[in-house]
Amino acid sequence: MPNTFGHLFRITTWGESHGSGVGVVVDGCPARIPLAVADIQVDLDRRRPGQSKIVTPRKESDTCEILSGVIDGQTLGTPISIMVRNEDQRPEAYKEMETLYRPSHADYTYQAKYGIRAVQGGGRASARETIGRVAGGAVAQQVFKKLLPGLEILTYVSQVHELVATTSIEKITFAGIEDNIVRWPDSADAERVIALIEKVRSEGDSVGGVVTCVVRGVPPGLGDPVFDKLEADLAKAMLSLPATKGFEIGSGFAGTRLRGSEHNDAFVTEGGRVRTTTNRSGGIQGGISNGEDIVFRVGFKPTATIAQAQQTVSVTGEAAELKARGRHDPCVLPRAVPMVEAMTRLVLVDHLLRQRALSI
Repeated sequence: MPNTFGHLFRITTWGESHGSGVGVVVDGCPARIPLAVADIQVDLDRRRPGQSKIVTPRKESDTCEILSGVIDGQTLGTPISIMVRNEDQRPEAYKEMETLYRPSHADYTYQAKYGIRAVQGGGRASARETIGRVAGGAVAQQVFKKLLPGLEILTYVSQVHELVATTSIEKITFAGIEDNIVRWPDSADAERVIALIEKVRSEGDSVGGVVTCVVRGVPPGLGDPVFDKLEADLAKAMLSLPATKGFEIGSGFAGTRLRGSEHNDAFVTEGGRVRTTTNRSGGIQGGISNGEDIVFRVGFKPTATIAQAQQTVSVTGEAAELKARGRHDPCVLPRAVPMVEAMTRLVLVDHLLRQRALSI
């Protein structure tokens, strides 16, 4: 079913953006993994609305409840159900959407597919659905702490509109990323990005950009050939997130402008293990991790809901004009960071467990 992701470590998310609540069922988590509400809440707080002046002002505490699968602070090996109740619902803000399709939203396509849709906030197409993903990713992080403690995932905003971060990957730290509300890798440079987002919001518009993810401490051997290549699963995971429009790994599209003699990653032996002198492969070769840092980028479009009048049509096909109300992000990127991070964890933990299943 389309609401379930993963093979051995699986999540099923549920709920609509303006329903009673949203959540996730995590199945396949090993037993005896330490897990508490606080382990999940820390990431939900990084994702939640209303956290700064440059995101949607919707007021949600996003407080999670663990309903099953955990006792005395440890996982049981049974399904873990996590719920977050919706608190700040304003269905009246979506009255016009009962009869009008929002440009670049999923209103028309959901209606075309199912013949019915959740008008308020977009239902399952809303970014509120990602609460379940982030909660599931937090559970995956607890598995890494026990089975692969050297793993580090650094996710940050590397581009907003035409502003591009110049900090080298080697210098990026989690503390530096979380030190500013944009999650820009260089805090000293973040103010110009904040100013751009505030200017765009004042004009009733929105901007997109790029989120970069760097994964350190990945052992060689994760991923499977052909259809379950590690980068293929990462690509699917990222492009399943709302507002995503592009994925590239390693050298990405820039690599198409190089010759093989320039692009190949030469092998050397270093510290008793095989290494590469460069990392244009982005840490994955033949669909399998090679032990180098996994580096990929995800492109996000500008937020579709803007406070400017736009041309659209009604559900009966008549031309109309729509000026959206409601509370929306002028730029989704700061809140997208924990979402990308969560999906990365979910892909890697699934492949880690699959690889361990091959061991004798």
